Amino acid sequence: MRLDAHQHFWKYNAREYEWIDDGMAELRRDFVPRDLKPLLEENGFEGCISVQARQNLEETRWLLELAGQNDFIRGVVGWVDLRSEDLPGQLDRFAGNGKLVGVRHLVQAEPDYEFMLRDDFRRGISQLKERGLTYDLLLHPRHLPAAVKLASEFPDQPFVLDHIAKPEIAKGVLAPWEQDVRELAKLDNVWCKVSGMVTEAQWKGWKVGDFRPYLDVVFEAFGTDRLMIGSDWPVCTVSGDYAATMGIVEEYMKQFSPVLQETVLGGNCALFYGV
Repeated sequence: MRLDAHQHFWKYNAREYEWIDDGMAELRRDFVPRDLKPLLEENGFEGCISVQARQNLEETRWLLELAGQNDFIRGVVGWVDLRSEDLPGQLDRFAGNGKLVGVRHLVQAEPDYEFMLRDDFRRGISQLKERGLTYDLLLHPRHLPAAVKLASEFPDQPFVLDHIAKPEIAKGVLAPWEQDVRELAKLDNVWCKVSGMVTEAQWKGWKVGDFRPYLDVVFEAFGTDRLMIGSDWPVCTVSGDYAATMGIVEEYMKQFSPVLQETVLGGNCALFYGV
């Protein structure tokens, strides 16, 4: 079973999606399940994990509603306020919905590089494991040292690093991203999504070879048993279409056996999220 481990849906409005600037004008429209389903089918993927793009409880409710209406949405990574004293109540609101598989916070947008180490945030993380929920790490390279500390503190909590932490691929920069990613990968409870790379490369001017140094690092650090492919659709489309985006990893995987290819292209996602 092949699964896209990372994509988004939204009904666009400028207030809630202010991060979509003029350079991303093609994203200023609705992206819903009927837009994604044919892309999955054309590229041999049977399902996806839908990930939050807004930081409110309505986002989680809406994504779970979409998942209930569309079987190919195998799981939802939603949002709850991990810093809230009412977090148990928020989690109770979605308890029993088996398609809620994890949560995420837009840490990359937080000005405090050690935001994840705040007491209230760590208190929230401590409540996820008992609910059977994973946590998606949405970071820039500067946040990786804090991620290492957080994941070390919660060794039983499953974490997954989104978009290989967004290294500066367009500039060909590896350090200090490489060292910090390798440190994070030493923790067995941390997995990694091979996703979101095209938007860190030269938009629509990248070559497949641009990604090889970064793929070499994450494949060596995490191994094929903790990596999963993801498109980051529709965000990826500012730099490459769905087929080209997924093709970067599919092409790289040709050096591995068919069994290991299927592991990265779907098996690990199913295992990590329990779908």
